[in-house]
Amino acid sequence: MGKKAKKEPETPTKDEFDPLSIESRRADTAVLMLSSPEEGVLAKACEAIRKFAEKGDENRITLMGLGAVEPLSHLISHDDKSVRKNAFMALGIMAHNGDVKKMLKKLDVIPSIIARLSPEEDVVIHEFATQCLASLALDFACKVQIFDSEALGPLIHLLSSSDPDVVKNSVECIYNLVQDLPSRVAVRELNGIPQLLGQLHSEFPVIQELTLRTLGHITTDKETRLAFREEQGLEKLLEVLTKKEYNDLHVEALQVVSNCLEDVDTLQYVRERAGLQTLLTFVTTPTLPEVQSNAVKAITKVAQSYENRKILHEQDVEKSLMALLAVENNRVRSATCQAVAVMSKHLASKDTFRHLGSIKPIVQLLSSESTEVRESAAHALSSLTSGNQLNAQAVFEAEGDEALVQQVQDGGAREVAYAASVLTNMAAQEALRRNILSQGVMQTLVGPLQFKDTHLLVSIIQAVATLASDAEGRTEFRTAGGLPHLVKLLHSYNTEVRRNACWALSVCANDESAASELSKLGALEVLQEINSSTNRRNRFSDITLQRLLDNNLSAKYSLTGHLSATDVIADGFYDPGQTRAGQKVPDLVDLSNQVISQRRPVIAVNGKPQDLSIHGLAEARQPDSASESRGASAQSNRSNSRAPSKAKQRDEDVSKPQQRHGDERQGLLPWDSQLCSLITEATKSILPLEEERDQLRALAVLVSNAMGGALSAEQQHDFLWELHLSELKHEEQSNIIPIGKIKKGTYIHRALLYKVLADRIGVGCSLVRGDYNRAWNEVLITEGPPKTPGCYCQPCVYVVDLIHSPGELMKSNSPAAIKYQRI
Repeated sequence: MGKKAKKEPETPTKDEFDPLSIESRRADTAVLMLSSPEEGVLAKACEAIRKFAEKGDENRITLMGLGAVEPLSHLISHDDKSVRKNAFMALGIMAHNGDVKKMLKKLDVIPSIIARLSPEEDVVIHEFATQCLASLALDFACKVQIFDSEALGPLIHLLSSSDPDVVKNSVECIYNLVQDLPSRVAVRELNGIPQLLGQLHSEFPVIQELTLRTLGHITTDKETRLAFREEQGLEKLLEVLTKKEYNDLHVEALQVVSNCLEDVDTLQYVRERAGLQTLLTFVTTPTLPEVQSNAVKAITKVAQSYENRKILHEQDVEKSLMALLAVENNRVRSATCQAVAVMSKHLASKDTFRHLGSIKPIVQLLSSESTEVRESAAHALSSLTSGNQLNAQAVFEAEGDEALVQQVQDGGAREVAYAASVLTNMAAQEALRRNILSQGVMQTLVGPLQFKDTHLLVSIIQAVATLASDAEGRTEFRTAGGLPHLVKLLHSYNTEVRRNACWALSVCANDESAASELSKLGALEVLQEINSSTNRRNRFSDITLQRLLDNNLSAKYSLTGHLSATDVIADGFYDPGQTRAGQKVPDLVDLSNQVISQRRPVIAVNGKPQDLSIHGLAEARQPDSASESRGASAQSNRSNSRAPSKAKQRDEDVSKPQQRHGDERQGLLPWDSQLCSLITEATKSILPLEEERDQLRALAVLVSNAMGGALSAEQQHDFLWELHLSELKHEEQSNIIPIGKIKKGTYIHRALLYKVLADRIGVGCSLVRGDYNRAWNEVLITEGPPKTPGCYCQPCVYVVDLIHSPGELMKSNSPAAIKYQRI
C-alpha cells in the first residue's frame, strides 16, 4: 500500500462571505442589527441594547425613538433560544418606561409573552417575561387582556420556580391582576391559594410582602376566605404574627386576618384556636404604632357585624381599646376611636365603655391638633351617645358640649357632622339642651346649613330640630337667620335632606312668629308643592304645612277655606279671599300699601286697642314658669366654675315682653270699636245663657242684626252690600275693612263675624268657605240624654242660618242646609 497523499485545503467557494467582526459604539447601529438574519448577530445586538437600556430611562426613550421596540417584540418569539432570551432581557428592561409600555400595548405583544411562560422555556426567559407582564398589568386594558389570555394559570405554576426573581415577578403580576374581582375568583379556582401560602416562608421579604398584599385582595371575597381557611391559611398567618423576625410583615398580615374575620364562622374558628387573643395582644402590647393601628383597624373591620361585635365584647375588647387611648400616637388614637364607634353599636359595649371611663379621654381628644383624631373622637362620641342618655350625660360632665360647639364652628365637614350628631343626642335631655343653647350653638349651626355635603346637612338639620324644641332655641335660631336656609333646603333633591328639613321646620313652626316668617319666605307654597308629589311627600311635610297653617289662620282660611272649632281667630286676622293651592297668600303689609281697587275688600279683625293696658303689660312681663324651672335645673347641673353667662342673659331676655305675631298684624290695623262693642254685648247677653242651643241662636241673631238683619230671597237682590263695602273702602282709604264697620253683610261677612264672636266667648263653631261669596258656620250639638246609662250620644253637625231665619239650626246635608250653602 502506498502512502496517502496529503489532503490539500479546500478552496473557498466564490459565494461564501468571510467572517466579519463588527465593533460599534452607536445605538442606532445595534438597532439596525435587529434586522439581521443571523442568530449570532441578533443575540449580540439584543445584548448590547439591554446593557444600554439598563443605564437609565433616557436611554430607553432613545432606543424607542430609534425603533427598537417593534423588532424586539418579534424576536421574543424567535426560534433560536439565545435570541429569545436576549430579546426578552432587553424588552423587559425597556418595559419599565411608560411610553414603551404604551407602545407594547399597541403592538399586541401580550399573547407572545404569555406563550413563553411554558415550563420548557429557559428560566431567564421566565424572569423577563414575567417582568414584562408585571409592568403591563398596571394598565387596566392590558390587565384585562392578560386575564382573557389565561395567563393566571402559568403565573401560578411559576410560583414553584426555583428562581426567586421568577417567583417575585409572578407574584407581583398576580397582585396587579387581583385588583379586579374576576382575577380574585380565578386565583381560587386555579388552586392558587396553596401556592401563595407557600411563599410566606420565602427567604426574600419582598416576596413575602407581595404575597400578603395579594392575599389581602383575594380574601375580600367570601368564598375565597372559606378556601383560605380550608388550606390552613389562618394558622399560617397567625404563625407569621407570632414571630418577631417577621415584624416587617405584621401590618400586611393583619390586613389579611381582618378580612378573614369578617365571617362569623371564621371568627369563631380563630377564637377556638386562641387566634383572637393573639390579635388582641397586638392591640395592648407596645410595638410599632403602625402595627398597633393596623391591629385596631382589623378589630374595627371585624366588628362590622352584630355577631362579631358580640364575640369581641365577650373577649373584653373594650379594655384593650381603652388602654390605647393613652398612646401618644395620632394614628393609633384615631384608629382606636373608630373601633370604639363601631363597637358602640353593641348596646352592652356602650355601657362598658362608660364604666371603664373611656368617655372623658375621648372628649379630650376633641381638642387634638390632628384633624383625623378630632374627627374620629367625634365619631366615637356620636356612636356612644346614640340612644344612651347616661353616656350623653357623661359627655356633658366631661365638658364635651363646649368642645363640640367649637368643633361645629371650626371643623371640617365630617367633624361638624359628627359633632352635631353628638349635640343632637345630648339635647334630648332638657337640662343638657339648655346648657348647649347657652354656648350660642344656634348661631353656629346656621353657617353649615349652607354646605353641600348631604351627610353634614342631615346632621346639622337634626341638631336644629332637637335644639329648637324649646321656645328659647326656636327664637335664637330665627334671630340668627336660620329659617331662610331651612326653607331653601326644601328644594333639595336629596330625600333625607328634604325630609329632615321638613322636620326642623315643623318644630320651628310651633312659634307663631316663626310661622309668619316662614309664610313670608314662601314655605307654604313649597310645602304644598311637595305634598302634591307622591315621591317627595313625607310625614313631616304634612305636619309642617299643617302647623304653619295652624299658626297663620289667615293663610289657612285663604288656602283651605276651613277653620275648625279649635282654630281660634285672634286680633290681626284678615281674610284676603280664596287663594289657589300653590299660590302665595297676600301679605297684610303688602295689602295695606295697595291703592284702592275694584277687587273684593280684605276683611280684618282687630277688636283690641294697639296699646297694651297696664294689666296686659304686666302679664307680658311675667316670666314663663316652666322656662324658669328649666333654667334652675340646668344651672344646678353645672359647677360654679362653668356658670353659663349666656344662659343667664337669655333668661333675662325671656322676662322681657314678647310681641306676638298677632300683635304685629294688629299694629297694621286700626282699632275696630264696633267689633269691640259686639264682643262686649256677646259676653254680657249670650254667655249667661245655660243651654248651648240658646247661645248659638242668640249669637246668630246678634250677628244678623249687626249686618243688616234677616233677608228673604227676594230682599237679597236689593240689599246692595257690595255698594256698602265700596263706600267703606273709600271711607277707610284702604282695601282693608274692619269687620265691625260692615252694616250690610252677606254670607261670607256674617259667617266670619259669627266665628270671631263665638271664639271670644268660648262657643265652639267652624267656618267654611263655599263658592260665589257663600260661607257658613257648622256647630256640633248633642241630641238629648243617652238612651242607655253609661253611653254617650254622638253629636250632630248643624249649619247656622245667619241670613233668612237667623238662629235656625239646620241639620248638615239636609235640604235646607244644602240650599243655604249653594246658589
